[in-house]
Amino acid sequence: QLQAYGGGLVQHGGSLRLSCAASGRTFSTLTTGWFRQAPGQEREFVAAINWSGGVTYCADSVKGRLTFSRDNAKNTVYLQMNSSKSDDTATYYCAAARGSFRRNVVCTVSFEYWGQGTEVTVSS
Repeated sequence: QLQAYGGGLVQHGGSLRLSCAASGRTFSTLTTGWFRQAPGQEREFVAAINWSGGVTYCADSVKGRLTFSRDNAKNTVYLQMNSSKSDDTATYYCAAARGSFRRNVVCTVSFEYWGQGTEVTVSS
């Protein structure tokens, strides 16, 4: 089971950190991803982290502003959002997949395990 939390209201240009905790599974043995879905939009794959901790940012719009990290001791992954923009307003989901994938294909992987979303609203 995956539990995402930490969403809320953030001002334009501000920062927010999302967290996702796993129970029953260990993130260090899974490929984990953050997705987001804005109102009326398709779901977007934001970033993935593999077994060894390597991160791939799948959405060009987040590169340099969002940071994906993992704390193996807490079995928790994080998405640090900096320099927030209105386009970041969305429901954010964490997901996990069995297996490890090369960076050139990880953004196309279908994820098996999903948590509930946490909403982020960026105010102008």
